[in-house]
Amino acid sequence: MAAAATELFATKGYEATTVDEIAAAAGVARRTFFRHFRSKEEAIFPDHDETLVRAQAVLEAAPPHENPLDTVCRGIKEVMKMYASSPKGSVERYKLTREVPALREREIASVARYERLFTRYLLGHFDEAAHRDGVSDFDEPLLAEVAASAVVTAHNHVLRRWLRGGGIGDVEGQLDHAFAIVRRTFGTGFGANRPSRPAAAEVERTGEVLVTVARTDAPLGEIMATIERALEKD
Repeated sequence: MAAAATELFATKGYEATTVDEIAAAAGVARRTFFRHFRSKEEAIFPDHDETLVRAQAVLEAAPPHENPLDTVCRGIKEVMKMYASSPKGSVERYKLTREVPALREREIASVARYERLFTRYLLGHFDEAAHRDGVSDFDEPLLAEVAASAVVTAHNHVLRRWLRGGGIGDVEGQLDHAFAIVRRTFGTGFGANRPSRPAAAEVERTGEVLVTVARTDAPLGEIMATIERALEKD
């Protein structure tokens, strides 16, 4: 049905194509069409619901010590896999969404669902101690939303470039490069999938002496930030 809808939209036009024509071209009854899709624009986006479930499963099965931003990057890769599984059909769908406002709006709504999923996940793993700058409780939702949006935007940038090029090339390598840029920019502030994280360093001050005990795996930046905060208390 999805293939029939895409072909009819491309040859006859979106507005001129009816649900009955899509069903007939696919060899199914009208009621069968509506068992799968609520409207004709949904017919060329048949996999987003299932892909969203797969992306959520990636988040839920994340390794205990994986950086949550890396987990989100793996989650959005499920979307790329969906498109890459059928390059020709994906290219045709991309052309249609550029030409038909209703389809473009449907695509935007689908993207927003992924962003909400990833924002909730990152917010649940925000770790103030891991962030390079001091943040307030008010800032955490903003940072989670910005980071999730950056991952989705990087994915969509690579995807659009690949589709404009005819669905040819190493799209996974391009995606990994884009994610590396996102991680460098937004990678701090999110703790791994564990209930709590011990402090990078503990500081005790006695008179003019400052004693610091730090974890061996603690980043130097976190240790220095802890010491600086202790010194500023004067």
